[in-house]
Amino acid sequence: MTRETLQASATPQLTWPAVCARRLERHHLLSPAPATPLAAVATAICGAHAQILSAAELSLGLRISGATRATVQQALWDERSLVKTYGPRGTVHLLPAAELGLWLGALTALPAGPSPFPEGVRLSADQTDDVIAAIADALSEAELTADELTRAIVARTGAWAGEQTMPAFGGMWPRWRQVMTFAAYRGALCFGPNRGRLATYTSPQRWVSELSLVDGETALAWLAQRYLHAYGPATPQQFAQWLAVPASWATALFERLGAALQAVELEGERAWVAAGDTVMPDAAPQGVGLLPYFDAYVVGCHPRARLFPGPAAGRALAGGQAGNFPVLLVNGVVAGVWQQRRAGRRLAITVEPLLALNAAQRRELDEQGARVGAFLSLTPELTLGQVVIGPHA
Repeated sequence: MTRETLQASATPQLTWPAVCARRLERHHLLSPAPATPLAAVATAICGAHAQILSAAELSLGLRISGATRATVQQALWDERSLVKTYGPRGTVHLLPAAELGLWLGALTALPAGPSPFPEGVRLSADQTDDVIAAIADALSEAELTADELTRAIVARTGAWAGEQTMPAFGGMWPRWRQVMTFAAYRGALCFGPNRGRLATYTSPQRWVSELSLVDGETALAWLAQRYLHAYGPATPQQFAQWLAVPASWATALFERLGAALQAVELEGERAWVAAGDTVMPDAAPQGVGLLPYFDAYVVGCHPRARLFPGPAAGRALAGGQAGNFPVLLVNGVVAGVWQQRRAGRRLAITVEPLLALNAAQRRELDEQGARVGAFLSLTPELTLGQVVIGPHA
């Protein structure tokens, strides 16, 4: 036997059904977790994408038996075990407050891409530091809207910070807003509760009183292993896509982690897990589920071709990007899309399957619709039909 053959035989050989079943189990999607703290579920899935807050609430709530929207809002605004802030890819997430120092330590250690703003709009390093210091001071004991925060920053730095020079959503924003994500990563800013329809911002110190960022290399090692626990086996390229960083940077990080990671073969493709984390379920994944916009399971899992098989790729991906549609899961893979419309106390749910559902799967789908309705405290009416919504940006 050659050395190459010996190495190959020592590498765990994993199957897609087993990997899929394990991911579903770790995401609490095989069955909702009983009486589990929401923060623990957010930990398990590496945060809930919250660009659409109602979708993030549903993502977490569907993973816990008996949870309602009020349960999530209590954890976020009253218990403050969750914090709404900027996370991976610069997108808004609900993250566990107890892990915020680790998250921010990792996010600040990511490689920064080139600024998209031209000279004259782009802030210098010193201006960036001044703005972030002004944000931290203004929000230390306050919840401010964007306009209120703009006035507070201008008062502390100068009129240049408030100049309307930053193109955004068909209009212009003040210059300081280009560093909002960096301010969150440095621990100066997070979201407060909405004031009517307006978002507010406040200090994450109000969630974590002794907030300190963990050093970058330690935090990155933690984040890579958390990601692999939830979404592994995965490649450095897939980890890079999840973080929106260069693949070469992620490859170098995996190399630095060395013995903390372990190579496996997923049906002929080389990927990685945390060292020793190779135990897989015996049974193939079974069951039907409804996942909202940008659910962590579809955003983080790869390979896309297996998760979105056949017609699912054309129907439920938007330019190759996952999460832009609410999806129907059947046996752990995307098998349709769905939409919901509220009318008073009733919730009309339309599901467009991409395959024929048997009687048992149809019953499970009705149960899933009932869970969505119960979470929202509405009466659901689920029908099969064409979904007319387009992809969310």
